[in-house]
Amino acid sequence: MLICAATGNAGKLKELRRILEAQGHTVKSQRELGVTLEPDETGETFAQNALIKARAICEAAGVATIADDSGLCVEALSGAPGVYSARYCGHHGDDEANNDKLLRELRAVPEGRRAAAFESAVCLYLPGGEYILCSGRCPGRILFARKGHNGFGYDPLFAPDHVGAATGLLPNAAGRSYAELSDAEKDAISHRGAALRALQKKLPAFLQKVQPGAGVGFERDEKFDGDKLRRGARESAGEG
Repeated sequence: MLICAATGNAGKLKELRRILEAQGHTVKSQRELGVTLEPDETGETFAQNALIKARAICEAAGVATIADDSGLCVEALSGAPGVYSARYCGHHGDDEANNDKLLRELRAVPEGRRAAAFESAVCLYLPGGEYILCSGRCPGRILFARKGHNGFGYDPLFAPDHVGAATGLLPNAAGRSYAELSDAEKDAISHRGAALRALQKKLPAFLQKVQPGAGVGFERDEKFDGDKLRRGARESAGEG
């Protein structure tokens, strides 16, 4: 399936492309499809924001679109930064400033109270309005200092409870951060990896329920009308 990845985040795009292409899909970024739209993420949950992004980009690109909304939830901060993870410092997309603020907020929190989890919601949205939502979670804890360089966002400060290995999942006894894991190790345990594996399992049954014409075969029109596309999908499906 050709899937548009609804993100302008290079690190997230790399992960989405890597995992989805391993599942047999062809992934194009929204920019590769000529879409520069950045929808306002006004939802109160990861799932709501994923749906907002997937719907908007699908309507602009005219092909099946996947969006992820994810973030870090820290127990000692009552779940913050949560849906505000990307703009925790007060503006969007400044990883270093976000990490600095997180360390400041937790500077007096001892080792035993630094539990956290990365959470992800992914939405696959099809022309015609059909969509599916899946979620994933990775528990762990917040480190006292950055570790590693193979990641983005809060990866250098997050140590997952387990790491992926050829024999399965192993306890993260060494306290390695997301940013110290290889791509394969991270994908095996990450929140986004878990959400996309859940999607992979549900996708065949979901697509079987999608009526003809509401699927992924539309070509993009430079003068795209999202309502017109949805009407066309319903009409070709015999819904008038």
